[in-house]
Amino acid sequence: MTRLSAVPDIASPVAQTAPEKAVQALEEDIVLGRLHPRERLIEDDLMQRFDLKRHAVREVLAELARLGLAERRKNIGSEVRSFAPREVVELYEMRELLETQAARLVPCPAEPEALQALIEIQREHDAAVEAEDPRQVFRSNLRFHQALFGMCGNSVLVRAIHEYARQTHPIRFGTLVTPEYRHRSRREHWAMIEALREGRRDDLVALCRAHLQPSRDAYLAANRHLADPPAAIHPETP
Repeated sequence: MTRLSAVPDIASPVAQTAPEKAVQALEEDIVLGRLHPRERLIEDDLMQRFDLKRHAVREVLAELARLGLAERRKNIGSEVRSFAPREVVELYEMRELLETQAARLVPCPAEPEALQALIEIQREHDAAVEAEDPRQVFRSNLRFHQALFGMCGNSVLVRAIHEYARQTHPIRFGTLVTPEYRHRSRREHWAMIEALREGRRDDLVALCRAHLQPSRDAYLAANRHLADPPAAIHPETP
């Protein structure tokens, strides 16, 4: 089976194939809550929606699984990935470790050119928030954080941040579709920019840590029924 290229988060002049466009559309549907945890991804429905052959749809589902957005369950088929509370907490602990470390490494005060690029991206995010366009909010938010953490100069750390951020995409829908959170996120982005401009590294680190919490907490509150599996019970040894 041919592996699809990872869907770019930043606009690229390279044209996407039909399966890659399907992956991106489904990724956005999952992030924006149009597809919910444990909702089935039915091959026939996807064939019709995206005008794809069955083998191409199976490539799409395999790519979604590779990206951590879907999973295949025995006797059920592919479905949107769900997370037990423990998984959510652990994923966000890892994101906090990675992203706060990047915040400790970025030049602070930031280089003027890098800071201006970040401001331009945030203006795009502002416009998407004002237009109440969750899809563009999602994409511009990704570009903001990629630009911010890309300033740290550690390419391995940046790739790890990108990977764990993508793994939590299905967790984020509860906040991305909420106007109050979109405006809060916008304010926090500008606070990060000001911390970078003024050389307030400790504030930047604290802002990056706090910025992660609402999506984690919203998912846990909305999915209390997705409980952690019970611990294995072992017979007592005489």
